[in-house]
Amino acid sequence: MNAGFGRIGMGSFVKSGEDLSRSGSAPRIWLKRALLGLLAVIIIGFTVWMLMPPSEGNVAQSEPVKLQLATVGPTPTAPEVPTAEAAGLDRLKISSQTWRRGGLGSKALVTFTVRNDNDYAVKDVEIVCAFTRRDGSHLTDRSRVLADSVSMKSRKTFARIPVGFVNVNADQAICSLVTARRA
Repeated sequence: MNAGFGRIGMGSFVKSGEDLSRSGSAPRIWLKRALLGLLAVIIIGFTVWMLMPPSEGNVAQSEPVKLQLATVGPTPTAPEVPTAEAAGLDRLKISSQTWRRGGLGSKALVTFTVRNDNDYAVKDVEIVCAFTRRDGSHLTDRSRVLADSVSMKSRKTFARIPVGFVNVNADQAICSLVTARRA
């Protein structure tokens, strides 16, 4: 005995006593969906990979980068340009420094104290931090220019200054002063 409830809500798709026909088998439909999803993941992954900048942490270096002090004045190829005078770094030093990770462990936050023993104030202090592994091998260098000024014959502490992204294997940081200008 058939009460005809199997056709409720089907409208004209199901005639009396017929089953709903399928266009294909279930494994074939799932296979098509899986291949389409895999193709979408490959295209998105390739696009993201092409847009990423090259990383410096993956390049092996035989020795750390040597830094030179910047000089202001005439060079053989260029005439002297009126700029702020470079400060003497012999009386400017970092007296204490520490670092920690921030930004989910990918950024380096450096805290250090700059001591100025000069007879003039300095500004635009540039630091470079060299990051090494636990075994002492060099990983990467990061630099930062600090726009604040340090008064004459004084010291100033810069707390949690972000110097950039660091390798996850970085264990130690050594920061040094590169340049500074007279204020």
